[in-house]
Amino acid sequence: MSQSAVEKFVELIIQSDSPYTNVDRIYVTNLVFRLIGDGFGDPTTQTTAVDLANELVELAIKHGKIENSITNREILEDQLMDLLTPIPSKVNDVFWTKYQQSPDTATNYFYHLSQANDYIKTRAIAKNISYTTKTNYGDLEITINLSKPEKDPKAIAAAGRKKSTSYPVGPLAIENEGYLGRLGYPARSNHRVIRMMIGGQPWGFQYSPYAYFSEHAIFLNQKHVPMSISQQTFVNLTDIIKQFPHYFVGSNADLPIVGGSLLAQDHYQGGRHSFPMMKAAIDRSVDLGIDGLKAGIVKWPMATIRLQSSDANKVITAATKIADTWKDYSDESVDIRAYTDGTRHHTVTPIAYMKDDEFVLDVVLRDNQTSEQYPDGIFHPHKDVQHIKKENIGLIEVMGRAILPARLKTEMKEVEKYVLGEDNQIADYHKPWADELKQRDNFTKDNVEKVVDKEVGLVFARVLEDAGVYKWNSAGQTAFDKFINSVK
Repeated sequence: MSQSAVEKFVELIIQSDSPYTNVDRIYVTNLVFRLIGDGFGDPTTQTTAVDLANELVELAIKHGKIENSITNREILEDQLMDLLTPIPSKVNDVFWTKYQQSPDTATNYFYHLSQANDYIKTRAIAKNISYTTKTNYGDLEITINLSKPEKDPKAIAAAGRKKSTSYPVGPLAIENEGYLGRLGYPARSNHRVIRMMIGGQPWGFQYSPYAYFSEHAIFLNQKHVPMSISQQTFVNLTDIIKQFPHYFVGSNADLPIVGGSLLAQDHYQGGRHSFPMMKAAIDRSVDLGIDGLKAGIVKWPMATIRLQSSDANKVITAATKIADTWKDYSDESVDIRAYTDGTRHHTVTPIAYMKDDEFVLDVVLRDNQTSEQYPDGIFHPHKDVQHIKKENIGLIEVMGRAILPARLKTEMKEVEKYVLGEDNQIADYHKPWADELKQRDNFTKDNVEKVVDKEVGLVFARVLEDAGVYKWNSAGQTAFDKFINSVK
């Protein structure tokens, strides 16, 4: 017999890991009616939870329960999906019970739950464009992000200075778990957070709703404190990979321009992905004076020191020495200044993971100076590449995965027409670059998309070079060695 979206959705709720059973069918039906208004509606051919929830939202609009707006739709969709989701205490109980089998079993459970209840927006993520480009530093990963808007670096910096007084205090606060949402603030009714201890303090573990890579996880401090890089950061990162050795974890820098987009909330990102930087080879070994520690300079566009040991304390000690030295280190010969007018410019982006049963900690040196020539940042994408990428180079991109703005999907099609000599609407800011391509590459209708994709990837390599404090030339690497010698 044909069933309505309400009946099918109620059945999914009862069959899910929600607290409801068949005895609760009438009650659950009335819970749905509370949200969408009374009335079962017509029979439907839809079967998935997401599709059925979309139909129920349409019924709610028809019944006059909500107005037809993006915010209202998202809030109601998440309220409906929340009915399919176990309450936080149950999710945590199941997670840590499965953890006794293995960390991998526990994260598999939580990841699949977060997909099944549409907290992780798999349909939006599937729209993203991804490919790789061969460069002098290995195969870089290029993604055009079609699921989230581009951010402005100056606005990010301002947000980092602003003290929030709203509730929840920010999008990574633990109080988002179950939050209804509002205009300009995301719905989180179906959001769940795993409670855990990291470095002796209470933290939370969740997934990103708009994942940039496989099992994109976020670890958030339950205290509302700003991003800060210190020895405790390195302790925390190694503690996380002790608990989840199949994941990497890293921290954005704690300064604007070189930091991430959410400087006001202490958090890390991790997941199940091997980034290009992790595959990059050691160019030369260095001696940091710590027995049992392997250390080296990575052949990578951003100045990276790799630390490796079976003893986590050794990589923590070495990373602390590097970060503390770098904080106050200047070398005018290569435009490196620790302070100007009392303002600090130096910090690091650290990334931790396990390899061959050893702890690996990659420490990337960062400098957020600006100048008259480079008002957006001396070690930031320069003007001639900002037509492709102008945002901050944060943790994910440091590791070699470009998160490029959605505008490029259509803009690159116009570039393709331009280089082929066809009628086009190319943006003016792409023309100088496109003219270079016409001189450098031979374009045909068959190869134009592939060649333009490759050239976008090469621009991203240049972006990372701009962000690197020690360039891959004689002066830059000599200066890098000079810094390493100062760490001793």
